[in-house]
Amino acid sequence: MLVKWSSLPEVMQKTLLAKQLLETEEAKTVHEAVQKVGLSRSAFYKYKDSLFPVNTPREEIFTLSMHLTHRSGVLSSVLSAMAAFGGNILTIHQTIPLQGIAHVVISLEMTQPEHTITDLLAELRKLAGVHNVQLIGRG
Repeated sequence: MLVKWSSLPEVMQKTLLAKQLLETEEAKTVHEAVQKVGLSRSAFYKYKDSLFPVNTPREEIFTLSMHLTHRSGVLSSVLSAMAAFGGNILTIHQTIPLQGIAHVVISLEMTQPEHTITDLLAELRKLAGVHNVQLIGRG
């Protein structure tokens, strides 16, 4: 949904301006950004996660579960594939390997719309040492 700038309430306009200052590093802190645009910090925090400029991609967060062979480089190849698909790792949880297989749960955000989670899952399933990849969460 797109909304004409002039129809937005002033508090929302200022929130977007503050976010832009932070993104371009014209302001180093939220405090500095809201001061520059004349907005309270509480108003900024109220609206910051609901407003996005058209050119800013909205990330999606995914949680994947997989079994990996306990061998040097397998996790590294998984992480490299995720990075190649525009994935930014949020969390990694790996169990102690049993019978040469470790259970790994990875949460990542993806911001590149040209890559889908389905494409990433297909790519992960092709990697040597990767077993039973499943999407277990989307948020």
